[in-house]
Amino acid sequence: MGPRSKPLLERIRAHCLSLPEVNERPSHGAPTFFIRDQRSFVTVWMDGHHEVHFAQLWGACVPDYRAHLIADRPEIFFLPAYVAHRGWIGVRLDLDLAFDELADLLDNAYRLIAPPALVRRLDEGENR
Repeated sequence: MGPRSKPLLERIRAHCLSLPEVNERPSHGAPTFFIRDQRSFVTVWMDGHHEVHFAQLWGACVPDYRAHLIADRPEIFFLPAYVAHRGWIGVRLDLDLAFDELADLLDNAYRLIAPPALVRRLDEGENR
């Protein structure tokens, strides 16, 4: 993990853990964020994954929005191995992507996976 990677991982971690009832635990050796310790919504591969050697984040994404992001900026967004069929998107973290945009993707991933009661808590500003 490069020197720039650690602060980014810490920002991702802080953001995800600020969401209602989120916890972190490793999955396949990578920091992964779960809702109620059951359903994952984001995984971060700071050293790449398998033959892909760049820092990346995988997260749940609305299919139409995912298609738009990949078509608009294929250098940053991609279909991740193993989870693309579940509607997840891959995001290169080694390129210039504003954290605000990344935070929106994290929030959207959470909203897709979280039960409605937790989404309401998020909308009401709880845990933030």
